[in-house]
Amino acid sequence: MSNNNKTKFMETSSAHVININRALKNIKSEVIVDFVHMDQTGITIVTNKVTSSLDLQMIEKYVKNANLINSDNINTSCLLQSKSYLKIIDIPYFLENTNVLILADVIETIIKENHIFNNITVTLRPQIIKVSLKSNITIIWLDI
Repeated sequence: MSNNNKTKFMETSSAHVININRALKNIKSEVIVDFVHMDQTGITIVTNKVTSSLDLQMIEKYVKNANLINSDNINTSCLLQSKSYLKIIDIPYFLENTNVLILADVIETIIKENHIFNNITVTLRPQIIKVSLKSNITIIWLDI
């Protein structure tokens, strides 16, 4: 998603969360969007549960049809295909003694240097999710 698209989407993110939740409720989904987060790679829509492909299609359809969004610049999202994952909890969202966000590159470096991960192959980039808006703790999902 281009920076222009991200900015336009985030300006009315609370309305988008309400509308996406309404659309998910209409298809009788138990998934609820908690909030929308923007970073340098794009926009992350955080949900209360892991989404199904139907939920993901509904969210994608909503985002592509949102007013003011150029849908040509939107990358299609997908669910992970691997059945194995590792969930790491209680990792600080900011690097120690800084205001710098922890990024996937930092996580990948730690994984390569740590002997615990010697026999584990990470298939996709780590997904970093902030626990809540007011928290400084993350959950990191590794598809292995």
